[in-house]
Amino acid sequence: MKISERLEQLPVSRFHYVLLITAGLGWMFDSMDTGIVSFILPVLMKDWHLSPEQIGNIGSIGLLGMAIGAVISGTIADRIGRKKVFAFTLLTYSIATGLCGLSWNLTSLLVFRFIVGFGLGGQLPVAVTLVSEFSPVKHRGKFLVLLESFWAFGWLLASVISYLIIPKFGWPIAFFIGFLPALYVLYLWRSIPESPRYLLSKGRIQEAEAIVLKIERECNVTSSKKLSPGTDAQQMKESVTQADQAKFAELFSAGLFRRTVFLWLLWFGIVFSYYGIFTWLPSLLALKGFSLTKSFSYVMIMTLAQIPGYFSAAYLVDKIGRKTTLALYVMGTAITAYFFGQGTTAAVILTMGSLMSFFNLGAWGIIYTYTPELYPTRTRATGSGWAAGFGRIGGILAPIVVGEMIGKFQNGAQAVFILFALVLVAVVLDVVILGEETKGQSLEELASE
Repeated sequence: MKISERLEQLPVSRFHYVLLITAGLGWMFDSMDTGIVSFILPVLMKDWHLSPEQIGNIGSIGLLGMAIGAVISGTIADRIGRKKVFAFTLLTYSIATGLCGLSWNLTSLLVFRFIVGFGLGGQLPVAVTLVSEFSPVKHRGKFLVLLESFWAFGWLLASVISYLIIPKFGWPIAFFIGFLPALYVLYLWRSIPESPRYLLSKGRIQEAEAIVLKIERECNVTSSKKLSPGTDAQQMKESVTQADQAKFAELFSAGLFRRTVFLWLLWFGIVFSYYGIFTWLPSLLALKGFSLTKSFSYVMIMTLAQIPGYFSAAYLVDKIGRKTTLALYVMGTAITAYFFGQGTTAAVILTMGSLMSFFNLGAWGIIYTYTPELYPTRTRATGSGWAAGFGRIGGILAPIVVGEMIGKFQNGAQAVFILFALVLVAVVLDVVILGEETKGQSLEELASE
């Protein structure tokens, strides 16, 4: 039996939960950094006398870094390994976040935010690739959505830090707190093994075998390696051949072209709407007339709604499938985004904002499940990285578009959310027309289609 098959058939054990939590904490710190800057923007607008367009540039420069980071890190992860890139990117964005607290003007902040974005964008596709390659087939969807759910806890942590720290001690302290995840790298390095699938793709079969045997012992599973004497040699030959074929051009080969187009459009639309909405959310609430403290407290309530959004998606994604669940959650985001933009009372804004968070972040969890499933091991991190990188183009444009619309139109906030609703409807059509169902299939079955 092949090593990949042994990984697919393992029962869920302590190892899988430790991996989920360890990678999830890195994900949470990523989210915390993204959340902190969204709370700092309205303060900077006042303290530095920045225009909406300049605030949009701060959001966009981070997304530019994320786009480049996702593409480069995904490609490198297919060459030197998932674990190394995961640790390096976490260290990069943590240090750069701390440096943001030392910014002396807009230009210096833009430089530091670009470096932060590079690390953030590089970590996400690598982390989801790593977890997907360890997860048993029957539970892969659930585990990947639960990994993404750590994003909600990061945003919640950011909102609490911002609510308690920024009004009393100023915005630099919030950035300094964002440096602390750098200390987590030492624990992460000891806790997370390299992906056996990656090791196989490089012909390092003995290392892959040792990791799988260790996991099997932790799961109380007797190794089935003896079932096929020639399997390991065959795997070595196949994996080295696959490694030589890992090129960007393969993403547009006959077998992967439709999947690549589907994922790039999906990521563009989701990232455009998410960063356009949530990067600006505290500022948009302030523009609607709410005080800074009130805006922060409202965003905290909306952030709490993300948690059941993730958990419900984690349940449905392995029950009714990726495609149907994703279409439902994206459509839910489109409808609630429209009514949020039209809302004028606190009750409507809180209700629609909470539902918008529920559906939007549930959709994000499904996307991170879906993306690595559609590529073979040799191009999984590369394909995931390029999809995320292309999506960041939407993230780069969104804060700029929001800033321009708010600055030029009297009812800019309403127009912005109509735009987001239309983009999200287009994403639903992309899922319905081009999406494939991957529920219950092994990564090898999906790669061979």
